[in-house]
Amino acid sequence: MKRIEFVLLIFTLLVSFLTAAENEFHLTKKVALSLSKLPLKCIHKEFPNKPSHVINGPEDVLSPKQMHPAFYGCFDWHSSVHGHWMLVKLLKKFPDLENSEKIIKSLNLSFTESNIKKEVDYLNQKNRKSFERMYGWAWLLKLAEELHTWNSPLGKKWGKIIKPLENKIVERYLNFLPKLTYPIRTGVHPNTAFALAFGLDYARAIKDKKLENLILKKAKSFYLSDKNCPANWEPGGEDFFSPCLMEADLMRRVLDKKSFEKWLKDFLPNLKNSNLLKPAIVSDRSDPKIVHLDGLNLSRAWCLIGIKKALPPNNAVIPVLKKSINAHFKASLNYITSGEYGGEHWLASFAIYALSVQ
Repeated sequence: MKRIEFVLLIFTLLVSFLTAAENEFHLTKKVALSLSKLPLKCIHKEFPNKPSHVINGPEDVLSPKQMHPAFYGCFDWHSSVHGHWMLVKLLKKFPDLENSEKIIKSLNLSFTESNIKKEVDYLNQKNRKSFERMYGWAWLLKLAEELHTWNSPLGKKWGKIIKPLENKIVERYLNFLPKLTYPIRTGVHPNTAFALAFGLDYARAIKDKKLENLILKKAKSFYLSDKNCPANWEPGGEDFFSPCLMEADLMRRVLDKKSFEKWLKDFLPNLKNSNLLKPAIVSDRSDPKIVHLDGLNLSRAWCLIGIKKALPPNNAVIPVLKKSINAHFKASLNYITSGEYGGEHWLASFAIYALSVQ
């Protein structure tokens, strides 16, 4: 991206977000157009790249594009997947977006039967059982969910093409979750609550009762008896998820409103005064790990939005949550286009998801 284009992009985002900040933040066409430029810039950018790849032999020393012809860009497989999800989401919501033809052309390059077959073949190889488990899996199902719920020729076409990979990921969920004895309570990729939440959204969207029931069973066994989440331990220095809030965002999907309100009171008894409601400070956006904290602010925003929606309207914590949601958006939305690839290759997807769940 040329320097003048970069400056104009930042200016557009600042105007859009600062205007929205007077009330709540919203996903507008102007914001969609600005942020869409980030995944468009990287989904077919092969290098730099960080493959999560076990080399079984000399024949496995391959380029990212050779291994993953559909999802080789945006630095790593999962970021490529949620970059594709984001473009589908924006095209679905704003079909007359100014750069819609460019988005369609770009997605058509990725979504081919040959490319998806190679992605499935890769997963079927030796030592691929834990590849992208479960973060990348969850985003792939979010992409599939977006296509399943888009009643358009493009949605149906691309949905049919990625179906073999979607089926493989569902199979991975069904095979792995019964073996997972303990949840993974981390602030980065392997977080179990995040993967269960996205998996549950997908299962309900396509009415997959087998997957839905398994996720509900595991969620309750992992988290239903949890109390006093150690919120004062958060955030970790390279977190992009809040383990406490991600768990709560899952459980609001699992429980009815009354049960969730009771569960949340036990789980986060001091939520109104918790440091979970204070945005994380990002000291260096050129550092690829520290910039995770911008992602944390955005994922916290979407968790807090979900929690707020799940509570009865008279719950005393709701005004505090509203204030915190806006604070988290303000802390990071204006810095997504930092000019640093460590953040730009993925943060726009987090922003679009957070803005779209309101």
